[in-house]
Amino acid sequence: MTSSGSPDYTAFAARYDSWFAASGTTEATVAALAGLAGAAGPGPALELGIGTGRIAVPLAARGVEVHGIDASPAMVEQLRAKPGGERIPVTMGDFGTAGAAAAGPGAEAGPDSGAGAGLPGTYALVYVVSGTFAELTSQDAQVDCFAGAARRLRRGGLFVLDAHVPEALADDRSAGGQVLPTGSGEVVLRFRETDRAAQRYRSHYIVLDQGADGLGMHRTTVSFRYAAPGELDLMARLAGLRLRERWGDWTGAPFTSSSAYHVSVYERPE
Repeated sequence: MTSSGSPDYTAFAARYDSWFAASGTTEATVAALAGLAGAAGPGPALELGIGTGRIAVPLAARGVEVHGIDASPAMVEQLRAKPGGERIPVTMGDFGTAGAAAAGPGAEAGPDSGAGAGLPGTYALVYVVSGTFAELTSQDAQVDCFAGAARRLRRGGLFVLDAHVPEALADDRSAGGQVLPTGSGEVVLRFRETDRAAQRYRSHYIVLDQGADGLGMHRTTVSFRYAAPGELDLMARLAGLRLRERWGDWTGAPFTSSSAYHVSVYERPE
């Protein structure tokens, strides 16, 4: 789930999946991506920030050929330990520049070097989920990610991302602390601070768990840049993509003025 500019997830890699277990979003995300892979037509899928393979492994089990890119060896080690995870090709590097060496907007990708080395030329589906896109903390980095995804897509291919709606973040009550549900016996506390002028927020996570040596505490801070759906649509347009559909969540619920979250599906024109 990481780019090279993201925090070090080494201490949290083994427990990362449990943070999503209670929400039940994994199954819905996998089912939606499997449907989109079918709609996109023949060709492999590329996950930007593949991490532990929480999404990629069950998606591959559904018959989708999945490749990935990630900057965290500890997270990818968790992927490799899962049944079927050893068969998923993963390139180590910054997901934000996965397509940087391809020709230009609207061009087919070719052999390259750097973060995109080892990736096949084109994909039917490129996706970045679990809010990972927002870990690219500048507008330039996010624009570059759209451009890179477009270069990696074959014509007719889809680029999919999910994100919070900025207004929902502004109303978030977790600034004073929030206990996050997990699928394990640990307790995860999140404190969030938002800089509206910079369109950034920082989430501070404190994990409390009971080990052989007593109560343990671990902490990490993750920085994000949020963007409104309209800004994302403009990034897509600059990259030669167009919005195909937008949902309010991974079940395909309608996106409305009251939605706190969105799943946006962009298409590279034929």
